[in-house]
Amino acid sequence: MSDVIRDSRVRSLAKAFSWRIVATLTTSIIAWVITGELDTAAVIGGIEFVLKFFIYYFHERIWAVIPWRAPRAP
Repeated sequence: MSDVIRDSRVRSLAKAFSWRIVATLTTSIIAWVITGELDTAAVIGGIEFVLKFFIYYFHERIWAVIPWRAPRAP
């Protein structure tokens, strides 16, 4: 039996999407506080969501091919 743990592509997509929601809301709020403009904050958040979604997904897929051993039970 193999101890190697790998995430599926669907799991990587779900993780990327859920993380982008949290991170984009954070970025949008910061942009809104700094600029005072909701429209500008929304544009910054939208661009950031799309770009970083794909960056995170490919980052996850790279990590998915690296062998990772599960901790052994005592």
